[in-house]
Amino acid sequence: MAVLEAHDLSKIYRDAHHEVHALRGVSLAVDRGEIVAIEGPSGSGKTTLLCILGCLLTPTSGRVIIDGHTVDSHRPDELRDLRRRSIGFVFQQFNLFAALTAAENVIYGLNLKGWFGEEARREADRILEAVGLGERKDFRPRDLSGGQRQRIAVARALAGPASVILADEPTGNLDSEAGDRVLGLFRSLARSEGRALVIVTHDPRVRTIADRVVTIRDGRLTHEEN
Repeated sequence: MAVLEAHDLSKIYRDAHHEVHALRGVSLAVDRGEIVAIEGPSGSGKTTLLCILGCLLTPTSGRVIIDGHTVDSHRPDELRDLRRRSIGFVFQQFNLFAALTAAENVIYGLNLKGWFGEEARREADRILEAVGLGERKDFRPRDLSGGQRQRIAVARALAGPASVILADEPTGNLDSEAGDRVLGLFRSLARSEGRALVIVTHDPRVRTIADRVVTIRDGRLTHEEN
């Protein structure tokens, strides 16, 4: 059963003289427990699609359905609550709070999802251990490498009950060992917890865990592999 659906999405950016068609009639459905990798050249529309799926951008036309909720029928405050409840994001930029430790960054994300106190602390410890940062949970971002900061961002997205995980180049800053660990965690969460994952990537390793690989070029879904 699909937990994430996109129907005939288009996105047009306009200024006084030009129109840029970032997406052209893209449709996609992702089931619970499924991992879909999205590939394509720079400027093909991958990140635009990911942002629309995550309710961060509004499509010019088409609709998105998450957990049975049609996104275009929601008010801004309802969209915010839907994002917090149902979606975990891994961005290319880490978007970490410099003054907070690794654990506190994850806990802050959990607080937004309605997890507090000891429950949030235990969940943060669990997920940081899973990404290999258990011993560095009390370090602040400035004291960690780029790859370690990326893993905090991954941990924050995966912590809690989000049914959909959207990741933009999640292994881009990771060495082979750390990348393999994160990809293994993605695969485990999809299988054991029924999460739906959509991963925008140039990393061929993602293909080893993906159930499907979708290629986008010039805003169109041009190819799909199982």
